[in-house]
Amino acid sequence: MPEHHLRMQQTDNPQQGRLQVNVTSSLGLIPIQDATITISYTGIPDVTIERITTDSSGQSETIELPAPPIEYSIEPARQMPYSEYNIQVEAPGYETVNVSGTEILPEVTALQPITMIPLAGARGPSETIIIPDHTLYGEYPPKIPEAEIKPLDESGEIVLSRVVIPEFVVVHDGVPQDATAPNYYVRYRDYIKNVVSSEIYATWDENAIYANTLAIMSFTLNRVYTEWYRNRGFNFTITSSTAYDQKWIYGRNIYTNVGRIVDSIFANYLSRPGVRQPIFTSYCDGQRVTCDGLSQWGSQYLANEGYSPIEIIRYYYGSDMFINTAESVSGVPSSWPGYDLTIGSSGDKVRQIQQQLNRIARNYPAIPTISADGIYGPATQEAVRTFQGIFNLPQTGIVDYPTWYSISNIYVGVSRIAEP
Repeated sequence: MPEHHLRMQQTDNPQQGRLQVNVTSSLGLIPIQDATITISYTGIPDVTIERITTDSSGQSETIELPAPPIEYSIEPARQMPYSEYNIQVEAPGYETVNVSGTEILPEVTALQPITMIPLAGARGPSETIIIPDHTLYGEYPPKIPEAEIKPLDESGEIVLSRVVIPEFVVVHDGVPQDATAPNYYVRYRDYIKNVVSSEIYATWDENAIYANTLAIMSFTLNRVYTEWYRNRGFNFTITSSTAYDQKWIYGRNIYTNVGRIVDSIFANYLSRPGVRQPIFTSYCDGQRVTCDGLSQWGSQYLANEGYSPIEIIRYYYGSDMFINTAESVSGVPSSWPGYDLTIGSSGDKVRQIQQQLNRIARNYPAIPTISADGIYGPATQEAVRTFQGIFNLPQTGIVDYPTWYSISNIYVGVSRIAEP
């Protein structure tokens, strides 16, 4: 395609999306300050449209970028519903990272994570990450049908005794039989956010996003609970192949609204009466491929008609499907106490949060250090509010369910007490 035509295609967009880039070191959850981020159109990498830098939290400012009309992504369309951008990140002492194909949708904020590898010498190679087409736009193999409830009475088969949210899932980036494909350890919530961002559009009605997220989490937890691949001699939890599992894309961007939904319901899954295992919830796009399960585009239509998430789920899976909650969450110091911590709260749970925030502040100095006195006062409220701003949570200053587990997750990450 001639360059001027490509430029017109990329820039003649009537709407705006937003982008923030988050840069950390591969040595741990260490933000990289003063990294230089260069943004260009995919297809015209030599034409810089933005150059920005990261702050002490390793984050860029949120910028606006042209995106296609929202109609392209909220109903099936032949046109590409997102704009694609190249992102180059440079920082002294680190290998350069190039991402090609960051997807900017209109009216939502894309978060592009960047992990940088320290240089072994004076100079080193750069890493290039290529993000393929979104599953609703590109061509991918359809899911091979499977039973929604797995038989667990085979001799010698290992299953978990209860439903637990894992700290990590091991993603095999290819079909199961491809021994050359790499395995990646991915934190569970990060995995779900990536899959949701890869399988549906973040511009969809919130109830459709909730319903699809529930199906994706139940699908994943069925693989975890039944030890599906390990019982077949493989050393991973799940694959990135749409023929066998669901699409996960190494290095891709996610979206803030998707992240907030996942953070609020990440311990949920779908159940049927009398069945212990999370239901293996098949789904497909409902346009190019149909299946005995949730239609992704159909869920968007139903949400537009006013259906709630559970009504969408029951429309496709039957009236006896219900939302369940895992018995425990792995990899965190302690579970959610069952109530919000806010001004006036006191006790060991408050002290625990204060101690965790102080440890996080050593890596993220924008968070003020506070007295771990077990009393939730204005200083603790401000530290919580700052944490929420950095990690894309609503800035309420209240430690609610999503904030509790986000603080716990980041604390574990910076403390490096639960590495695989």
